[in-house]
Amino acid sequence: MKYLLDTHIILWALIEDSRLNERVKEIILDNNNEIYYSTVSVWEVEIKHQKEKSFTLTGEQLAFLCDQNNLLNLHIQNRHVYKLKEIENSINKDPFDRMLLAQAKSENMILITHDTKFKGFDNNNLLIV
Repeated sequence: MKYLLDTHIILWALIEDSRLNERVKEIILDNNNEIYYSTVSVWEVEIKHQKEKSFTLTGEQLAFLCDQNNLLNLHIQNRHVYKLKEIENSINKDPFDRMLLAQAKSENMILITHDTKFKGFDNNNLLIV
């Protein structure tokens, strides 16, 4: 299976945060799975780093850590942007979340998230943990 990690899931996995549940750990550690991080997450972290002084991680550092942990990078493609029209804006207005889901849908991946804003979104490309 191919999985795309939401930004907070990446951060939790990298620091081994207790909020990362066992099911997600098993998915990430299973060598039969392909685990991706998106350029969207790098962008989101860089913006948070610039806006919030307490957010010390940069986008560049996140990408480095993801690469060091053998996560695969999913770049933003035009087809990902076009897929946004299939995602109802009223469910989740966060542009980063919406783009991550559009990428997952476009690439036939499962987006792993803890974001409850996606509840009610009937989608085979979503795992809310």
